[in-house]
Amino acid sequence: MTSILSCGTFFGALLAGDVADFIGRRPTIIAGCGIFSVGGILEIASTSQQALFVLGRLVAGFGVGCVSAVIVLYMSEISPRKVRGAIVSGYQFCITLGILLATCVVYASQGRNDPGSYRIPIGIQFIWAIILGVGLFLLPESPRYHVKRGELQLAVRDLAMIRGQPVASECIKDELAEIIANHEYETQEIPHTSYIGSWLACFKGSIWRGNSNLRRTLLGSGMQCCQQLTGINFTFYFGTTFFQQLGTISDPFFISLVTTLVNVLSTPLSFWAIERFGRRFLLIWGACGMIVMQYVVAIIGATSGKEDKHDDGAVKSMIAFICLNIFFFAVTWGPVGWVVVGEAFPLPIRSRGVAISTASNWFWNTIIATITPYMVGTTRGSANLGPRVFFIWGSLCCLSLLFAYFLVPEMKGLSLEQVDKMLEEVSPRKSAAWTPTTTFAEEMRRTNAAKSTRPDVPRLRVHSTCEGTGKQQQFPLQTYQRHSSPLGQSGGYQEIQGRGLSYLGQGSI
Repeated sequence: MTSILSCGTFFGALLAGDVADFIGRRPTIIAGCGIFSVGGILEIASTSQQALFVLGRLVAGFGVGCVSAVIVLYMSEISPRKVRGAIVSGYQFCITLGILLATCVVYASQGRNDPGSYRIPIGIQFIWAIILGVGLFLLPESPRYHVKRGELQLAVRDLAMIRGQPVASECIKDELAEIIANHEYETQEIPHTSYIGSWLACFKGSIWRGNSNLRRTLLGSGMQCCQQLTGINFTFYFGTTFFQQLGTISDPFFISLVTTLVNVLSTPLSFWAIERFGRRFLLIWGACGMIVMQYVVAIIGATSGKEDKHDDGAVKSMIAFICLNIFFFAVTWGPVGWVVVGEAFPLPIRSRGVAISTASNWFWNTIIATITPYMVGTTRGSANLGPRVFFIWGSLCCLSLLFAYFLVPEMKGLSLEQVDKMLEEVSPRKSAAWTPTTTFAEEMRRTNAAKSTRPDVPRLRVHSTCEGTGKQQQFPLQTYQRHSSPLGQSGGYQEIQGRGLSYLGQGSI
């Protein structure tokens, strides 16, 4: 029952990328809330019908997968670069808050012996689906989605709304100009082909090149794999059963509530830490902290904390170190894992890259939810590891540490377009010292100076205002030839101009 929801989320996350590119980020999240609600209805209506309940879990999981993939994409694309990490970390905080509320509801309904014992927890979930779905009707679409589709009038409108600036503001023009130039650059590197080709594009390039699509996909999916292999969900999924096995705890439900509360209270610290110390720093030191805590729990559990010794002090020490392990996860790998995924991919493959990464999260979540009962179970055929299971989680955290050190770059304070440039120029280990020295607008000027300037084709006008020369170059915006309709209105040429780049197209902005 636990793993079937995660199975649904895997497929929901994987398909969400296509849907988000087709109808938009915002409508995809709203649709996900609707699918989740349908699954909840099936679960509630499944009185004594186990098959219907399982189907409801699968459908609800599909909706959760859609939401979990696209909401990270949406938040990353609309957030200002200086607070993007903190804002996306808020997503993880809401997850922890949801876990806490669910634990409280389960704790309150544990004594019921009627269908209300499962209908009440499931029914309460509708409240949050409605809040999210209705709330998104009040928010704009991602400007980067509009740029990807060539809808620049909508892009500048929504960007101005998100930033709280007038359309004619210089900062709006500058930001939109860089988004357009980056998209044109990436489209030349990743040309649009067939549907299958667009998926295969996520796996092109050399694994040794930091900016290749394959390397980015490995980064995103590997981040989510390592996040799950820290073993954190063992505590939240099977904590009650595990604490009961320790032998001296009279109320395992209450201990599970305490560990969940630690998770909730620790996560907000990441809002400050992720912008103060950066992504890479938190991942490396968070992994080190979890390794120490989990090995301590395992060592105590294998010695004085054994169930047959009934050592209440040892058991309390184990619980204390489990809480410290949760603290390290909540401040580091919990939120940062999602932040890195939202920042790692270029616009042409971003929706599919985030979808693959989120699907990786739910795939490993499903694996852990499936095998853990056999790892700690006491029935025949189970490993009956008990607290020794933390030796496994601690060892897997060592892999997470190596992954963070060798493969995760520092993206603090960079725009999504600057992240692309940084990945081209330096290795992850040197990324913290990297600072932008040019823009994609300037790069496009240098590489496209000799291109045609046909007057009937929308063009990027790249000029050297930032260099003080006042010289200008124009070249075709090949990407937008496929989307002439949004800009094909009569009325002459208008431009979206920024420092280093301006967009010249038909119609009014």
